[in-house]
Amino acid sequence: MGEDEIQRILPHRYPFLFVDRVLEWGERRVRTLKNVTRNELFFAGHFPERPIMPGILILEGMAQTVGLLVSREQQGRYGYLVGVDRARFRRPVHPGDQLIYEAELRRRREGFYRAWACATVEGAVVAEALLSVAIAQEIPE
Repeated sequence: MGEDEIQRILPHRYPFLFVDRVLEWGERRVRTLKNVTRNELFFAGHFPERPIMPGILILEGMAQTVGLLVSREQQGRYGYLVGVDRARFRRPVHPGDQLIYEAELRRRREGFYRAWACATVEGAVVAEALLSVAIAQEIPE
């Protein structure tokens, strides 16, 4: 699944869409990809001499991946990140890296989801967290 299909599901757009492609999509698990390029706006200030992708943006990519996972059941409704537990950042991400995000559904209950998510570069975990998502009752205008 490419960017056009992703944008039909997620409300995010450039420069805040952090998923380029869906690699695998099962009922309880999804794997996505983000190509990290030097053109990313945040690298101009974080940090110009030694660019590092901000951890919070890696976490956002993980949350968007969870959003794709729960969208199967919640078509036409948005999921909002409402909790981050046990977040760990293990190593920096630089321009040229390819992030692989993985999310696995752990619990679902009436519009509330918990999923484990991680980000890897070349097989090494760079970040991981337990994310909570709540589904909005209405789509915001």
